[in-house]
Amino acid sequence: MSSDRKPLFLLGARQVGKTYILQDFGEREFKNMVYVNCHQNEFTNNLFRDLMTKRIVTELERFFETPIIPNETLLIFDEIQEAHNGIASLKYFCEEMPQLHVIAAGSLLGISLRSDESYPVGKVNTLKMYPMSFKEFLLAKGRNGLVDVLENLEWDSMKAMNEDFTELLRQYYFTGGMPEAIKTFIEKNDVNLVRNIQHEILDAYERDIAKHTKSQAINIHQVWNNIPAQLARENKKFIFGAVRKGARAATYEQAIQWLVDAGLVYKVERVREPSMPLKFYADYEAFKLYAFDCGLLACLAEANPNAMLLGMNPFVEFKGAFSENFVLQQLISAGCKSIYYYSKEKSTMEIDFLCQTSEKIVPVEVKAKENVKSKSFSTFIQQEFKEKSFKGLRCSMKPYIDQGWMENIPLYAVEAYIQAMRKE
Repeated sequence: MSSDRKPLFLLGARQVGKTYILQDFGEREFKNMVYVNCHQNEFTNNLFRDLMTKRIVTELERFFETPIIPNETLLIFDEIQEAHNGIASLKYFCEEMPQLHVIAAGSLLGISLRSDESYPVGKVNTLKMYPMSFKEFLLAKGRNGLVDVLENLEWDSMKAMNEDFTELLRQYYFTGGMPEAIKTFIEKNDVNLVRNIQHEILDAYERDIAKHTKSQAINIHQVWNNIPAQLARENKKFIFGAVRKGARAATYEQAIQWLVDAGLVYKVERVREPSMPLKFYADYEAFKLYAFDCGLLACLAEANPNAMLLGMNPFVEFKGAFSENFVLQQLISAGCKSIYYYSKEKSTMEIDFLCQTSEKIVPVEVKAKENVKSKSFSTFIQQEFKEKSFKGLRCSMKPYIDQGWMENIPLYAVEAYIQAMRKE
């Protein structure tokens, strides 16, 4: 094992399953594990008082009555942002005890809003954890065969199994990717219990915001609760005046950044020109905000649970907002880090997403309805930017077809398609 390893910092919003995955990893891969939950823990409140790593380890050994041995013990600090100097201690574990396996987990919300500690830049390896993707939802339901079909991009099989895939996608739109919501749906098959869990998660976020951001709490609440209304508009560009009449950007910029840093929203900025690198052409004044989980978006929007599980309702509700939110989640799950959108000045032309890989830019259009005609998409690729030789990706309820200038894939195949494309 590497002698110069760094502590691993697992970041993610609350309730995405960080604790479960770390404890499962520790039990499977190490001889023993010391799990320290720093949330409302009197012992950890004083544990990091002087950041002397040898003393910290000794006190942990005494408290848990177990030896902490390099290469044998996994030391986990959960909710580390709750302990004063807990985050700062990771720098010293890196420098003074690199032989010890240390993993810290924290809520992005608590960490991003903590101003009294500096982040140990360069002293930790960082891993972000997101809500479960659609493929992971299928695995949780035991539908491994369907996952194989997706991962192998077996388009003919998908077409034959479309009804099954569509039903499962409908369920995922409702549950979203929060592990407890999925677990309850699978075990209890009770939509009201699932919705109650989603409400509890949202309530926990509200309490966290109030606890950490007293000066900005009202603004953050207003932005957060306004996301469904923003996405239900034909033009999904974020409008500050829609949050509060007469509001300007300066009023809500800090609130939006906090929500982004906390991992609760994804901010997709506009680009003036679809050229690499996209970031160079970003227009920071124009952007769209999406919820980090489609199930929580449905709960936030108070979408009727039973209606979401019937027919085409979830795909077309709110002008396809759930489908756009879903596709963005899957793009992120597939490893896309540079995602923007394009709109032309003084025109109705808009491309939902531009996804940049190391080699190219992929224009992405989301169509929730059976009618997939789009003048903007065709004009953008075949006329406006013909010289760039883009090949578009349309995500819809239609089966796979390659039309030369673009490919149409079923919505449920987005993550698998992008992952395969990034391996090319």
